[in-house]
Amino acid sequence: RRVEGVPSMIRFRLPLSLLAVAVLAGCASVEPGSALSSVQSLTKTHTGQPLTADRSADELTRTATKVDELLRQPLAIDTAVQIALLNNRGLQARLQQLGITEAEVSQASRLPNPGFSFGRMTKGDEIELERGLHFNLARLLTLPLVSRLEERRLQSVQREVAMDVLSLAADTRKAWVQAVAADESLRYMRQVHEAAEASAELARRMQQAGNFNALMRLREQGFYADAALGLARAEQAQRASRERLTRLLGLWGEQLNFKLPERLPDLPDAPRDQPDIERQAMAQRLDVQAARLAAEQTAKNLQL
Repeated sequence: RRVEGVPSMIRFRLPLSLLAVAVLAGCASVEPGSALSSVQSLTKTHTGQPLTADRSADELTRTATKVDELLRQPLAIDTAVQIALLNNRGLQARLQQLGITEAEVSQASRLPNPGFSFGRMTKGDEIELERGLHFNLARLLTLPLVSRLEERRLQSVQREVAMDVLSLAADTRKAWVQAVAADESLRYMRQVHEAAEASAELARRMQQAGNFNALMRLREQGFYADAALGLARAEQAQRASRERLTRLLGLWGEQLNFKLPERLPDLPDAPRDQPDIERQAMAQRLDVQAARLAAEQTAKNLQL
């Protein structure tokens, strides 16, 4: 509504409570970072690692220093997950998008600041002063509905980001196991290659001495060729698995020289006894929670 050209004794007869609501709604603020805290509470029980969203140069520097400190020792599987959550650029982009969504929700829950206008008109010796106060009445009426919709959207984004965090942690663990296993396979294939090379050389000398025939020497040469092919495949698999782990960790430059353990951890003596694993999965899976939340939102929108 706009109030213009009215006497000074009448123009401020607007309800003071309505004016106060408009002013306070335009100045309201929410605590930043609450959305990230909610995501961390959802994921920390699964990953055991905190989440941070780097927003300034100082925070980026601290993260890089922390990553360098963690890489000084052979990379354990939990340390790999910690580095991925700190340093993966894709995850950091998702966390920044979560902050943008949180700001949009905060903006949707408040009114624009009220506006004031002042005008002066002259007609001969007459002077007319015009004062006005205007605010968005439609925004005020729809504020509760818009706030609820935006809060539901924020909850949905939080579930999606939490799923991305758990997916990154799971992919990092898998890539770490594959990289360590590839290193072990490469060392084994090198030993096989050295043994096959020695056998092929011995067969060549034995044939020259008359103790081996051509067929026996060709068998050793074939074993040596198979060992050389297996070594080449192991080297390619080792490079590919290490590169996959490097991308997930977000490493570059001198950080690429990180060390891995020489062998995988020992398997447990017995499998875990978890008879209610299906019930836990249905209760804790974030994608199931997100689907349930979407169904509830649809039901509320349709007034079911």
